[in-house]
Amino acid sequence: MTPGELLLLRGRLESFAAEVFAPLRRADQRVKGRDLSRELLLDGRRKSMQPMAGRPEVG
Repeated sequence: MTPGELLLLRGRLESFAAEVFAPLRRADQRVKGRDLSRELLLDGRRKSMQPMAGRPEVG
């Protein structure tokens, strides 16, 4: 996918992640779940929390 296509789908991904992680009691877990979902779909060398946490927030 192109960066433009990913940007167009970001809103749908955010809505989906909010629904999926809504049952989690802690807000920080919901945020991490949302961020992990987003990062798994983006380009990156590694797909784990440590490298993703070091990346700047997009959008």
